[in-house]
Amino acid sequence: MSEPQPENDIPGIDTEVPPSGPGCAECTESKGWWFHLRRCAQCGHVGCCDSSPSQHASKHAESTGHQFIRSFEPGEDWYYSYADEQMYDGPDLAEPQHHPLDQTTPGPKDLVPSNWQRYLN
Repeated sequence: MSEPQPENDIPGIDTEVPPSGPGCAECTESKGWWFHLRRCAQCGHVGCCDSSPSQHASKHAESTGHQFIRSFEPGEDWYYSYADEQMYDGPDLAEPQHHPLDQTTPGPKDLVPSNWQRYLN
């Protein structure tokens, strides 16, 4: 029988890599907005969720093969695997664990349209 892997040695999860920034990398670059944020557990890329107009977290997973994301929302520490479409518990990642507390959801505040709800997927 094989020994269980330590929490920080799960293939596809790197607990040492910090997040790429406080918001969705692609939305920030294109002056877009997001609903919720997801963090790639392998490389730290922060992308917007599948309810967001651009769905950058899923696109990142598809283009890189990085299967695990973790919520980048305050108070949420769940993981999701694109490979088997299941939710998981897992280790803490490198700080910070979530976007800044003063950052709005959706965000960023100055780029969110007043009728943002109609653009959600």
